Amino acid sequence: MPVVSIRHLTAYRYRNPVALGEHRMMLRPLESYDQRLISAELSITPEPSAMRNVHDVFGNCVSIARFYGRTDRLAVESRVTLEHSPQPAFDLDGDGGDAASLPFVYSSDDMADLAASIARKHDDPAGEMQTWARRFVRRAGPTRLRTVLSDMTHAIHGEFAYATRLTGAPQAPLETLSLRTGSCRDFAVLMMEAARSLGLAAQFVSGYVYSASPKSGRTGGGHTHAWVRVFLPSCGWVEFDPTNGIVGNADLVRVATARDPRQALPLHGTWAGLPNDYLGMDVEVEVSVEACAGAQPAPLRRVAQGY
Repeated sequence: MPVVSIRHLTAYRYRNPVALGEHRMMLRPLESYDQRLISAELSITPEPSAMRNVHDVFGNCVSIARFYGRTDRLAVESRVTLEHSPQPAFDLDGDGGDAASLPFVYSSDDMADLAASIARKHDDPAGEMQTWARRFVRRAGPTRLRTVLSDMTHAIHGEFAYATRLTGAPQAPLETLSLRTGSCRDFAVLMMEAARSLGLAAQFVSGYVYSASPKSGRTGGGHTHAWVRVFLPSCGWVEFDPTNGIVGNADLVRVATARDPRQALPLHGTWAGLPNDYLGMDVEVEVSVEACAGAQPAPLRRVAQGY
């Protein structure tokens, strides 16, 4: 059972002292069967005048800070340590969501809660996304959902080129499909939209990826990472990382889940000052992993933040 430690520092620099508005931080990993927090610390400079912690509509942990006065620098540092347990991606008995196949429709009870995560978010006027998604479905007879989604994950991993892009919104899925290249968040949005075109509920996941062993080098390690999860009956939410070809939660530390990437930003806020006061943002993320408690940590590389 790996013990993972994560340090995530974000620092904003300003030419002149500015007034800081409300800032929202999503940096605390979600606790579940596969993730158990050992410690979590959040340090902010300058010290907020008010601070509170809430859960958003998806159950993500959100820290909200408000400030008084002016400053020429804002630094937010998160330090967390957690036990991470890889879980089987599918029902081991194969008689639940594991065995479900296309064509597929959720139960009326599930549909009431999943509808917003099934609705497509991007235009596809010529049906290109639908056509690409259907390539993973057998022409005759049923196709297991686990097969469709696993094949889709591996296809993006094998056929698309990864490119680090540290800023900006994700590409539109059709753009990623055309360019055959993208960042982690671009691949996640592409797979979300493809899964939704098949009537499946899909969500965006923000967090971190690490390497449990030297042989399992992961693309995107050392900075924030993005992938997708799809709801399958009996299996529940199953994670798929098309950037690394991962099916399941191996080496993936989940921080936030949402219908749209804009709802899972690690840190965002406002400030008031002159337009040219903003000088830039510096981000450092360090991830280290121990094979078990008491083992010597093996630090991974440090790079700037990006999906």
